[in-house]
Amino acid sequence: MENQAPSLQSTILQYGVLLGIVSVVFGLMLYFLDMHYTQESAVGIVSIVITVAVICVAQYNFRNDNSGFLSFGEALKVGMGVALVSGVISVLYQILLVTVIDPDTVTKMMEVAQNKLIDQNPEMSQEQLDQIMGMQKKFTTPTMMAAFGLIGSLFIGFVISLITGLIFKRNRPE
Repeated sequence: MENQAPSLQSTILQYGVLLGIVSVVFGLMLYFLDMHYTQESAVGIVSIVITVAVICVAQYNFRNDNSGFLSFGEALKVGMGVALVSGVISVLYQILLVTVIDPDTVTKMMEVAQNKLIDQNPEMSQEQLDQIMGMQKKFTTPTMMAAFGLIGSLFIGFVISLITGLIFKRNRPE
């Protein structure tokens, strides 16, 4: 009996949904701690570490299920697929958060950003501040947040997949 090759699609769905669920749980944890709008760098770092871990596990398990072989292209497909599926789930959660769960999220984010801006640039005029905040307001609509969230997820997934793909790559002997 021959070993059946693993399905790229099932691996992507399995680990993409896993990463999406973990990301939503992490987002809910931030919401319950009232940290979902603060934009702390530690939150971003933890999120990237989670993403790296899940993509690594997905690529490693795909390689093991594929008789120990994983091409660079397959590694890239697995990583990007996982990032896409989890990105869609995360974007859906984000839209639900800012429209249903906590409609004041965007307002809170704007206030935090404005306070940081004032702290970093105390000499800034009110006109400059209003101009910056007006531009920021255009980019914090649910549609723009969803678009940037999905693009960001794919970009991060691509970078991670490039690096981990080179690490986990093991080509079949010719």
